[in-house]
Amino acid sequence: MAKTLTIKLVKSPICGVKKDQTATVRALGLHKVNSVVEQPDNESIRGMVFKVKHLVTVEEN
Repeated sequence: MAKTLTIKLVKSPICGVKKDQTATVRALGLHKVNSVVEQPDNESIRGMVFKVKHLVTVEEN
């Protein structure tokens, strides 16, 4: 069984955030505050999460 990450957007990426971080949030599939997505646990997703760690919370499944 493949591991997944549950990622929740807890802070808005609109004000005071660089454009590349906003693009990373969108690429993860998050659109509104409190939206939740499941992504596969791999290095590329973890790198994206690390880039926006101040905007999201992550749970390992």
